[in-house]
Amino acid sequence: MRRRKHRRRGGALLTATLALSLGAACTAGPGAGDDARAPEPARSPTADSRASVLAVKVDNVPAARPQSGLTAADVVYVEPVEGGLSRLMAVYATELPGSVGPVRSARESDLELLRQFDRPTLAFSGAQSKLLPLIDRAPVRAVPPDDESGAYVRDEDRSAPHNLYVRPGRLLPKTPGADALTTGFRYGEAPDGGRAETSRTVRYPSASFTFTWSDSRDRWLVAMDGAPARTAEGGRLAPATVVVQHVTVRESAFRDFRGSNSPYVESVGSGTAEVLRDGRVYDATWKRGGPADGTSFTAGDGTPLDFARGQVWVVFVDAAKQP
Repeated sequence: MRRRKHRRRGGALLTATLALSLGAACTAGPGAGDDARAPEPARSPTADSRASVLAVKVDNVPAARPQSGLTAADVVYVEPVEGGLSRLMAVYATELPGSVGPVRSARESDLELLRQFDRPTLAFSGAQSKLLPLIDRAPVRAVPPDDESGAYVRDEDRSAPHNLYVRPGRLLPKTPGADALTTGFRYGEAPDGGRAETSRTVRYPSASFTFTWSDSRDRWLVAMDGAPARTAEGGRLAPATVVVQHVTVRESAFRDFRGSNSPYVESVGSGTAEVLRDGRVYDATWKRGGPADGTSFTAGDGTPLDFARGQVWVVFVDAAKQP
């Protein structure tokens, strides 16, 4: 009954009383020591904490940058949202940072994307009221602030709504480990072929991402909207592998508070992709047979295409609008 009561409030965030009680701790953003791995205070994990991975919806408008905790993610999904903007979903299995955020709201297509994991924990700020029943019925452990207020804090140095952070150690008792990453991704030596390419830019109507290869770091340095993408801890965002995945993007039945339809990313199906690793680009085909399946990537000859070991970014782009 408690969850239903909170959900009916349409994703209301922390109460004024909670904000006051956590005032001294509201340093989860910049300066919070987000990369410190000190354990959280001992507490009883929330029921159902056997969840396989932690997924956090992360704000990605300019006012939300630099974000916290992204470098510890195993996978970062880049999703189109209303107004041609983007939002991130960071997935954690092998490492839990001290803080992740700013945390923002969920979308309908997140539920399909998360079905590939075994009952993942989803940290999000709320959702459109008509979407909340679908989230309740989905095979995820959905934990917005109303359901686990002690896991969330506000950064008083930032403006709402770009100032809500989650402390992963309050949601998972321990890291589930790499085996929980049932994404279908394969890791190994670089395949033959491909073509040398040191920079790739992906554009949404109101956002852009550029990935530039760094020989010295063996990573792709990320830029967003033309500016280097740095973390709240001071470093550059730099995945080992970047996947540009061409998908069908259609209108969801749900709208944001301005009345705009939310894009729905169809992550089940098949299509084309480009895999960026080791300063080269490999044309690929992706396939995901059903919601419970991971996504496989194959080269032109049908052989599996291995990723470089390390963080993976998957950028979903509308196949109908890309050259």
